[in-house]
Amino acid sequence: MATAAEDDPPGLQGNTGNSAAARKNAYPDGPSPGTSQTNKKTIGHRGINPTGETTYKKTTSSALKGAIQLGITHTVGSLSQKPERDVLLQDFEVMESIFFPSEGSNLTPAHHYGDFRFKTYAPMAFRYFREMFGIRPDDYMYSLCNEELIELSNPGASGSLFYVTRDDEFIIKTVQYKEAEFLQKLLPGYFMNLNQNKRTLLPKFYGLYCVQSGGKNIRIVVMNNLLPSSVKMHLKYDLKGSTHKRRASGKERDKAVPTFKDLDFMQDMPEGLILEGETFSAVCKTIQRDCLLLQSFKIMDYSLLLGVHNVDQARAEAGAVAVDQARHQIQKPLYCTALEAIQSKPTRMGSVDMEDKTGGIPAKNSKGERLLVYMGIIDILQSYRLAKKIEHSWKALVHDGDTVSVHRPSFYADRFQRFMCNTVFKKTAGNYVHLCSKYFLHPGRPDILPKTLPNISTMKATEHTVSVSLENMISAQKEASSADQSKSVGISINCGIVYNNVEPC
Repeated sequence: MATAAEDDPPGLQGNTGNSAAARKNAYPDGPSPGTSQTNKKTIGHRGINPTGETTYKKTTSSALKGAIQLGITHTVGSLSQKPERDVLLQDFEVMESIFFPSEGSNLTPAHHYGDFRFKTYAPMAFRYFREMFGIRPDDYMYSLCNEELIELSNPGASGSLFYVTRDDEFIIKTVQYKEAEFLQKLLPGYFMNLNQNKRTLLPKFYGLYCVQSGGKNIRIVVMNNLLPSSVKMHLKYDLKGSTHKRRASGKERDKAVPTFKDLDFMQDMPEGLILEGETFSAVCKTIQRDCLLLQSFKIMDYSLLLGVHNVDQARAEAGAVAVDQARHQIQKPLYCTALEAIQSKPTRMGSVDMEDKTGGIPAKNSKGERLLVYMGIIDILQSYRLAKKIEHSWKALVHDGDTVSVHRPSFYADRFQRFMCNTVFKKTAGNYVHLCSKYFLHPGRPDILPKTLPNISTMKATEHTVSVSLENMISAQKEASSADQSKSVGISINCGIVYNNVEPC
């Protein structure tokens, strides 16, 4: 949900505006004559000024990007001069602040973005987080500050601004006051979890900052980038496991790369994404472990962001240009690709030329087309507070309470896991060949599981029929030539063996 247009006062402890539902998730391209800027161009704090430039809390995007880069350059540089030590509990509560006057000072350079103050939260703790993922201070600063940040023009309806670094490593997102406050409270537990398990689908937070300009606070987080822009995403989904109003709107579908939702996935991909056994188990195990952690923190309303790159379709469209270009871009942070996050290795579903450096998970669809799946759990900064409890109670009065997105954390986690491991991801059935294709949903496609398994009595009766037919065929073949006899008997026996070895999955 997007916040209302009111701005909070200076300081992290300031009051915030009330939450309000975001309008449509179409992103305006520029000013439109005769339209109201408030009604047509503003989503939460994000808007468009008369010149057509994006603004956030009335600060232009260009000024915000410049302030972010100046602030991170200073804070990372000054932090590198401090000796390394163990993280202490009080480190999670530290906030450092530096003022950047436009004319410059003894500590800061001159700039043309207007006076602003830059705040860094828990700098020592986040430095340790970055080190755990193999991110050196100079690499972090180079990625974020060496070249201009790229603004994502289609971020959705949250009212947040999103930037991606030129090397595709990091995402910068503006967050609300309540989200920043909750992340600060979450940090000690987040720190403990990362120490125990670095392989997770949860977002990796690398920094929490605040740009204070004109009495307005703009809070931002730096995270890992889930969907590499160098790889074309043929399909993109935001999945929660709920069904109430979980279908992409008409305006969303008109976008170049729309973000579909749960009901769209169930309609478009009823067979799900087919993974090999080891990969399927790794995915479900990782989701289960992450959901247990989120439940322990009373977090709900999170989503699985899912990007699907169709390798066969990309080759048909442009000769696999998308994959070839991505192959040379090695992501530096550790444990941050989808394949690393699920504790799995490349499988046979991805041939050698598919195993690029972007860390996509090899999969197939019901047509047998090869896919690369990129995913991660997003929007984890929503706790089950009083406002969410009231929202769930109100919606439950009008609709089926179990189908709405907002729900108590334990129920939400269980529903999320069941949807992902029963509907979204499916385990391949292997390369069995069945004599009677009526047992399969798609004859000739052994990788698609049947919706209903045959009962035992029917299988035994069919097996007896096959055995009798086999004996008759062997007797009949005695009158044929020895070569034909051997060939025919061999085929019959092989068919019987494959049938008898069919195992219910």
